Amino acid sequence: MRKQLYVFDGDTPIEAVIRTYGEADFDALIRVQQVSFPPPFPSELWWTKDQLREHVTRFPEGALCVEVAGQVVGSITGLRVDSERMAGAGDHSWSTVTDDGYIRTHQPDGDTLYIVDVCIMPAYRKLGLGKWLMQSMYEVVVQLGMARLLGGGRMPGYHKVAETMSAEAYVAAVMSGTLKDPVITFLLRCGRTPVHVVEGYLEDEESLNHALLMEWRNPFQVGD
Repeated sequence: MRKQLYVFDGDTPIEAVIRTYGEADFDALIRVQQVSFPPPFPSELWWTKDQLREHVTRFPEGALCVEVAGQVVGSITGLRVDSERMAGAGDHSWSTVTDDGYIRTHQPDGDTLYIVDVCIMPAYRKLGLGKWLMQSMYEVVVQLGMARLLGGGRMPGYHKVAETMSAEAYVAAVMSGTLKDPVITFLLRCGRTPVHVVEGYLEDEESLNHALLMEWRNPFQVGD
């Protein structure tokens, strides 16, 4: 994939390119993670070259980055999974589904594109690049004839109200507009819809280890 588009900094159009990433981009992609998740975020959770090599080898269609002025400033990564086989697994966690980010769990005939990670450098987040990367993954779903896109969304605002409401009640409050969550609200704006809350999805103090599974259904496929 490679496409050119314009994003806006206020009223100023800025050219951006979304494309498949490759081995020549590995250093830049790791730099994006370092800038986006500085210490005390554990450095061992940044992408490694071994992980990135698995991405471009196993499922290059799901390995996309975005450039501004020739600089890689963000990325999104996915893998294919089979809905029925995944539903049969008792442990639905980021680690289990994505193989700790190595995507060796990728199923070439899977009907669902599962989002592993989306990351934009802080200085570029106001340009709406994350939404454009997500839109590009929807295009991959359509191109490859998959049924849907799926992924777990962190709930970083949940810890503020956890003493007074359950995770499900928190999601309901976000959906009603009573509360706003930076990740869940962003994903709603990208066209994702809730599926259900997952406990123990990933270690995340702000979300208290919860995530909201959210999907986007391929509108060109008929049926559930």
